[in-house]
Amino acid sequence: MKKAGILLSAALLLGGCQQADEPKKEEQSAETKKEEAKEKQPSGPQLDAVYFNQVKQVDGKAVIGNPENLIALVNKDYYLPGDYEPADLVRPNVPFSFGNQDIEKSYLRKPAADALEKLFQGAEKEGIHLFAVSGYRSYDRQVQILANQTAQVGKEKALEAVAPPGQSEHQTGLSMDVSAQSVQFDLVQSFEKTEEGQWLAENAHHYGFILRYPKDKEAVTKYMFEPWHFRYVGEKAAKEIYENGWALEEYFQNAEKI
Repeated sequence: MKKAGILLSAALLLGGCQQADEPKKEEQSAETKKEEAKEKQPSGPQLDAVYFNQVKQVDGKAVIGNPENLIALVNKDYYLPGDYEPADLVRPNVPFSFGNQDIEKSYLRKPAADALEKLFQGAEKEGIHLFAVSGYRSYDRQVQILANQTAQVGKEKALEAVAPPGQSEHQTGLSMDVSAQSVQFDLVQSFEKTEEGQWLAENAHHYGFILRYPKDKEAVTKYMFEPWHFRYVGEKAAKEIYENGWALEEYFQNAEKI
């Protein structure tokens, strides 16, 4: 009887252990499912396929076939068509460094122009006085700018700061150079240290703009740091780029095409 009692107790103990182990297995299963779900989640932002460059080869150059794309990646690898001119160029109602002259560089595409007006209004509310300097540039105008810069500093040095014709973001009508009276309306790297430059760097993304050529990203963008050059990409993309500290090139490297 004593032996039978011991065996019964042992059986009960083993049964209890088995029951205690079962929830642990369930917990492990739940944790495993969580990990699997986490692995299935996209590692970067999801972006509709229409926002990626649709490239065609023309005379050995990668030419963007959808230049009207608001997030078109224009750089030293991807060209805009030489005859591309945005159809929706308008003159934003903001202060310009050159006053009220109605000239080519005072224009932007309408979505960017509307957003720029809101950005300038937001800055004014905080006592920040900004001035637009240079927006849209045609292909032909870029030819002139590069030629002038090359004459002054040589071609190699000129290409560090001036995009070749067809590879300038200004031709998209989505970029604006911005300055302030504190730097005599010049486009200079010291703008980074001004109150206006700092406000822009910290707040432009709220309005859909990004600092296109950030500091320490020269190896990625292939251009020197330009604290004055802001590019419209829309609020969603601008927020993701700002929060991750990316250049536009890195945004596309991390974005998942859907």
